[in-house]
Amino acid sequence: MTEIAQAPADGASSQPMLLLVDGSSYLYRAFHALPDLRADPNDRESQPTGAIRGMINMLTVLRKQYPRAQYAACVFDAPGTTFRDEIFSDYKANRAPMPDDLRSQIEPIHEVVDLLGWKVLAVPGVEADDVIGTLAKVAESQGIEVIVSSGDKDLAQLVTEHVTIIDTMSGKRRDLAGVQSEFGVPASLMVDYQVLLGDTVDNVPGVQKVGPKTAAKWLTEYGSLDAIVSNADKFKGVAGENLRKSLDWLPTGRQLLTIRTDCDLAGYVDGLPRMDSVAARDVNKEAVARFYNQYGFKTLAKAMQAGQPEAPAPAPASATGDLFADAPAVSRATELKYEIVLDWATLDAWLAKIEAAELTALDTETTSLNEMQARIVGISFSVVPGEAAYVPVGHTGPDTPTQLPMDEVLARLKPWLENPDRKKLGQHIKYDRHVFANHGIEVQGYAHDTMLQSYVLEVHKPHGLASLAERHLGRQGIQYEDLCGKGAHQIPFAQVALDKAAEYSCEDSDQTLDVHLALWPRLQEDDKLRAIYELEIESSEALYRIERTGVLIDTQALNAQSHELGQRILTLEAEAHELAGQPFNLGSPKQIGEIFFVKLGLPVVKKTATGAPSTDEEVLEKLAEDYPLPARILEHRSLSKLKGTYTDKLPLMVNPATGRVHTHYAQAVAVTGRLSSNEPNLQNIPIRTAEGRRIREAFVAPPGSVIASADYSQIELRIMAHISGDEALLRAFTEGLDVHRATAGEVFGVAPDQVTSEQRRYAKVINFGLIYGMSSFGLARNLGIDNTAARNYITRYFERYPGVKQYMDDTRQSAKDKGYVETVFGRRLYLPEIRSPNGPRRAGAERAAINAPMQGTAADLIKKSMVAVQAKLDAELRKTKMIMQVHDELVFEVPEGEVDWLRAEIPRLMAGVAQLKVPLVAEVGVGSNWERAH
Repeated sequence: MTEIAQAPADGASSQPMLLLVDGSSYLYRAFHALPDLRADPNDRESQPTGAIRGMINMLTVLRKQYPRAQYAACVFDAPGTTFRDEIFSDYKANRAPMPDDLRSQIEPIHEVVDLLGWKVLAVPGVEADDVIGTLAKVAESQGIEVIVSSGDKDLAQLVTEHVTIIDTMSGKRRDLAGVQSEFGVPASLMVDYQVLLGDTVDNVPGVQKVGPKTAAKWLTEYGSLDAIVSNADKFKGVAGENLRKSLDWLPTGRQLLTIRTDCDLAGYVDGLPRMDSVAARDVNKEAVARFYNQYGFKTLAKAMQAGQPEAPAPAPASATGDLFADAPAVSRATELKYEIVLDWATLDAWLAKIEAAELTALDTETTSLNEMQARIVGISFSVVPGEAAYVPVGHTGPDTPTQLPMDEVLARLKPWLENPDRKKLGQHIKYDRHVFANHGIEVQGYAHDTMLQSYVLEVHKPHGLASLAERHLGRQGIQYEDLCGKGAHQIPFAQVALDKAAEYSCEDSDQTLDVHLALWPRLQEDDKLRAIYELEIESSEALYRIERTGVLIDTQALNAQSHELGQRILTLEAEAHELAGQPFNLGSPKQIGEIFFVKLGLPVVKKTATGAPSTDEEVLEKLAEDYPLPARILEHRSLSKLKGTYTDKLPLMVNPATGRVHTHYAQAVAVTGRLSSNEPNLQNIPIRTAEGRRIREAFVAPPGSVIASADYSQIELRIMAHISGDEALLRAFTEGLDVHRATAGEVFGVAPDQVTSEQRRYAKVINFGLIYGMSSFGLARNLGIDNTAARNYITRYFERYPGVKQYMDDTRQSAKDKGYVETVFGRRLYLPEIRSPNGPRRAGAERAAINAPMQGTAADLIKKSMVAVQAKLDAELRKTKMIMQVHDELVFEVPEGEVDWLRAEIPRLMAGVAQLKVPLVAEVGVGSNWERAH
């Protein structure tokens, strides 16, 4: 056994430290990152508290990370103008005014920051950056180490050997090496770098068309902005011309962008250069507890009143705060005990621990992110917060000590791993299941997955372990890139020094256990969310089976299709050149624009942000209605994408060990609960073109089997009928009518049997369009009619289906009140932009509010079906296998002898997973390949 020494969070140095917080940066980030919390969750007009909560969490984390900081100040911008406004009247002219809900939180933020023991500073006439710069300079001159917490990259110009910028929200650290690595210039040249670039946020011009790479290149070559200016006549091209045009402005730009380090802080920070007036103070616990109670932070208040450590409560996922309000703060060991297992006695001791444990956090370190090919490098366990062990079995780096043999280690672990009664916990357990399966071990007993817990509780936030640990524990861990490097210089994990690798893996298991202890109680408090989480765990099991089985494809058919597509692409290119009257690059928007609008004089449909005529997909589609060249380019793009993404690529993705293609289904991506397929993406194969459908023909079954496809019929419209309760819509589905024909009859005022095919097509577009929040403009464009006619159709639709209109109105209001909407089964879908002052963003969130419950409910239903079907296949020992899930469709590989069973049983199972106000209908098709199964 080897024990890993654990250093304190801020090192063992006795050098005094000043902790400076860019309060203005963080209060905005907290305001936009957290839901719209209120002091009284049931009163939408009560005091907003999201930014207050975020600031409390961030400051508490900082004090825990840097306990030896003798000095601490939180700096805010003061109201009013500054000296920069006198230099340049348009300074910050583009900035929107502070939102009222944030403005009302400034005063209480200042109050609680002071009560937490920080010096609060807001100095009129200078910006927070200048106050920070001045204090950092004074402290450095006194031999005090300075840590500045900010997300503002502009502060990088302050970095020296003794001044470091950290960003607690992203985990980024900007020291001398970090600045050089991130920006390509040393910290001493950051002002020059920023002057060349300008600052669009503050409306400070730079040298036009000079970006980060050019600025870094020039400064590396010439050594300073002054030298660049002196040699301005030597710079070629547009950039050089723009540099010469900017020479008169650059001194003003330098004045605006240079952070001052010599501000007069008299009356705000007394006694400089002594730092006594910014000395860190103890928390005023009684006053802080009163403050927490006043603003509705019940958990924090209880912890403070009970004398518990001031660990930050996790940020609420619920906009009302009730979900997290009374959850206990996570307590954990203050010292970490991590071990490296290098002998059998230590392994046996840990085997005894995990055998006796109620729950064990388990993590693997591997050779690859490709779950079907990854091999184990090491395994870590944690059963108690703060303690973990790492068993290395595949390290190959120099100076690696003798490891226990992999085969024997796995043989000893296999009975525990395959025992369903020994409960296990992981972060993204599906990946680890594949890894163990690659070694012949089918892990049983995975009870929890922290990634899925986060996905259910806070779908709109990141679900990686590093984000979860920082958000819920206030812990920052080792980054993979810190161990292995980046890009071409990245080394395999197996070559990482063993002590560092062990610390990294132990930390993963330890943090996973800690995050589980923070999140699981909150899921237990809400029956609906807990049920959704359990569905995700069961879905993970079914998806593992689907991924493991893979899909058989006909590579010869795809190769033949690739050849045909290649020939057609060449023909299209030749036709396009002939129509243009010259050769050109069909993938170049610039060349296309010149030919369209300069040479051929085609009409300009819309312009880009820079004012140039656009040639995007929408423009090409519009122009293709009247002109042959845009039509050729569109077809060329479509076929090139098919060829590059599928017919060329799929044969190369066949796993040599299985002879099949194995996609990865990502569960924790789409905010609606839908799955995402990648490497390869099997959900986006186009089905509206003949070429796209031919690709599906290459998805085949082995001899003696066929492909079957089962999908829900008009699932989202049925869900709309259920949610809205609209009588006419319910009647159409209950009576088994053609819902599009019924809608056409209502909208056009004719009997259903008199509806024309054109009217039914219109009704279908209206039915699905309104589900997705389509406007009259969008409907007009889809149907090729004018806006007035489209508005009239929508008006008549809502007159005939008033329940749908009521649902939409109620849902928009409910979303604004709560900050989220729910599926029929209780999955929460958060809408951070629902109260945005930005009109287009708010409108987009309102459209999502209407559609998300339907998409989300459909996602829940197909997952329920997937779980029910897999359970049935297992119970009856069927040889039929699920091989794909594509939105509302399940795809099977079916032995010919089980086809009749599948035709009868699968629709019954899928229709029976939930009872809605309308019947669920699933339809099955069977064929020799995926396309023929439709």
